[in-house]
Amino acid sequence: MSDADGRVQGPETVTVRYWAGARAAAGTAEDTFEVDGALALAELVRRVLERHPGDRMARTVGVCSVLVGDRPVRSQDPATVVVPPGSVVELLPPFAGG
Repeated sequence: MSDADGRVQGPETVTVRYWAGARAAAGTAEDTFEVDGALALAELVRRVLERHPGDRMARTVGVCSVLVGDRPVRSQDPATVVVPPGSVVELLPPFAGG
């Protein structure tokens, strides 16, 4: 991919950070996904579950609060939430004790 001046750019990415139980289910603190422009949160979640198959991860993601950048989006339809390249998406399961 080249920019307007003809310089070659690397692939665009979205970073997903996992917290608490999501980190345990994923077995990692974060993943980076290459993207070809903006994508729907639903597509990103599909990619997360593809990378970390199994019922445990699916159950955990299903109860997570989600932030795109610093914006909470969990109450919105994931098919309509746009995740631009360069974004950091946080998956935060419920925390015990507050």
